Amino acid sequence: MLRPFLFISLNFSALAASAQAPAATRAQDSTFVRQNYRKVEQLIPMRDGTRLATILYVPRDADRAHPYPFLMERTPYSAGPRGADTYPLRGPGPSRELSQEKYIFVYQDVRGRYLSEGQFEEVTPALNGLPKPGLKGKNAPHDESTDTYDTIEWLLKNVPGNNGKVGIMGISYPGFYATASLPGAHPALKAVSPQAPVTDEFVGDDARHNGAFFLLDNFSFTNYFDAPRPQPVAEYKELFDLKITDAYQFFLRLGPLKNANAPQYFNNRARIWNEYLQHDTYDAYWQARNIRPHLTGVRPAVLVVGGWYDAEDLFGALHTYQSIEKQNPQATNRLVMGPWTHGAWARPDWRKFGPYDFGQNTAQHYRQTLETPFFNYYLKGKGPFNPAEATVFDTGLNQWKAYPTWPPKAAENQPMFLAANGFLASAKENEIYQALNTSDPHITRAPGFDKSALALRFDEYVSDPARPVPYTAAIQGGRNNEYMIEDQRFAAQRPDVLTYQTEPLTEDLTVAGPLGVDLWVSTSGTDADFVVKLIDVLPDDTPAPVPNPKNVQLAGAQRLVRADVFRGRFRNSFEKPEAFQPNIPTEVKYELNDVLHTFKKGHRLLVQVQSTWFPLVDRNPQQFVNISTADAADFKKATIRLYHEPGHASVVRLPVLK
Repeated sequence: MLRPFLFISLNFSALAASAQAPAATRAQDSTFVRQNYRKVEQLIPMRDGTRLATILYVPRDADRAHPYPFLMERTPYSAGPRGADTYPLRGPGPSRELSQEKYIFVYQDVRGRYLSEGQFEEVTPALNGLPKPGLKGKNAPHDESTDTYDTIEWLLKNVPGNNGKVGIMGISYPGFYATASLPGAHPALKAVSPQAPVTDEFVGDDARHNGAFFLLDNFSFTNYFDAPRPQPVAEYKELFDLKITDAYQFFLRLGPLKNANAPQYFNNRARIWNEYLQHDTYDAYWQARNIRPHLTGVRPAVLVVGGWYDAEDLFGALHTYQSIEKQNPQATNRLVMGPWTHGAWARPDWRKFGPYDFGQNTAQHYRQTLETPFFNYYLKGKGPFNPAEATVFDTGLNQWKAYPTWPPKAAENQPMFLAANGFLASAKENEIYQALNTSDPHITRAPGFDKSALALRFDEYVSDPARPVPYTAAIQGGRNNEYMIEDQRFAAQRPDVLTYQTEPLTEDLTVAGPLGVDLWVSTSGTDADFVVKLIDVLPDDTPAPVPNPKNVQLAGAQRLVRADVFRGRFRNSFEKPEAFQPNIPTEVKYELNDVLHTFKKGHRLLVQVQSTWFPLVDRNPQQFVNISTADAADFKKATIRLYHEPGHASVVRLPVLK
């Protein structure tokens, strides 16, 4: 979801992005908007009589001779700005490029949010079976698909000067509403672009990743988003006033999750927060909010967009595309993945992130070559538009790549073993490390070889919930957005983080697709989390960036490429968690989100394994208890072992392009 400290809606992001543009450009855009668009505010009735607040920006020359298509966003973050004379500065569209192209832009508060009537539901469950479009009345079944259908029907009949075609797009939560328009889509809906869409909040999006609760983001987000709304309102107020300067220390002092409902915080006023914590397994609540099974019979053209550095909905973009692809083999369905954080492709300029320079304005490139041509082609008949199935940015080479499928079919599974002596070994290298003949000169003469490692069948660390591993080295109140590319040397120095590293590569190695994690572990407790990171270790002669105001040193930097957490109790089932048997080797398998990253010659691959990632992720008591209601006394130290013996080999599987 778009967190309030990033973007509130696409319309708001247009305002925020306009602030980055030169003053002359902003003034020019503002003049263009007022000269070329008229604004209309309307309550549009749904099939059950509920009215949804909607704002339209209609080209002033729209008529039968000059008809325009609709381009719509449905949002829980306000369709504003409100008022007949209040216009967005940069343009009524989600981008300057689309505003200049001229569409009938439509923004709508979804059911139960801001000035729309009705009851809001978190990631509204889709109906089982599509109701007939003509079914009306107070008790008519409805979901986001039907609300979209009814809105389109009203627009076509009541807004003159339209060409009968509709497109929908949205980033994050609005991306979910774009996805939700696809089941049972209105015949006039021709083009849909879900961008960083919320897709499955328990398995991989905003609320939880593989069952582990994302504490930092959800605490701040629900404070704003979850305020009660007894009636339609123009603005929401936060549930409590709080300024956090050091998130690590704040959440450590907060203690167990249940303390968030103390009187000075949520105080049981936040319905969604309570739902998140009450439903601590993949039960009917979460399953109903997984839209993937409903993405069948897709007729509109689809452009799914995501960012490799999206800290919120990277999973959503990848798995929305995959679900449409698998369930609709004949659909027009394309994927774009760029070097972006959450929604960064909507910014005027995105050529750098942290200390890394991409060598081009990747956001502008995307909008000019993909997004704008996509809608122009399918809604205006203005073309051509024939990009590859997948347009993907290689974050190691800083290059756009085109593939006929994603993941690329040419990618081959290459296991990398977490071997003794901190070595990340190929299958062949691992055979040598597992050999019992210590007199073999190929083993004993290897540089840096430690003979004692042959007898050591596991590595271990003590995971202490009172001293969790921080997710970032930065000290700040909100999430450090750069943690997804951050130098991991701060973590490698800790005794509760295991590291496994290759020798310097003798040739480039391109990894393309999802990463497989297969760990053999044990714990002295009855539950544990596992965080696995894939890291690109830069050579010791890597120069510092220029300019370098933060005095960043890239020589030997451990650049994070991908990481994620898995809550061990769900190793066999998200629906039915199981305790660990203390000190018994147990397999934990899961998948890390896709990458496209070339590890260059001279670089090293490094894998880190740890059991806390705080306060990004809540702390596991390391006991098989209900974490949402756990007391401070339930949190225990645990000794974690990671095995690398025959039959219990711990592996990270890389999809390698040859």
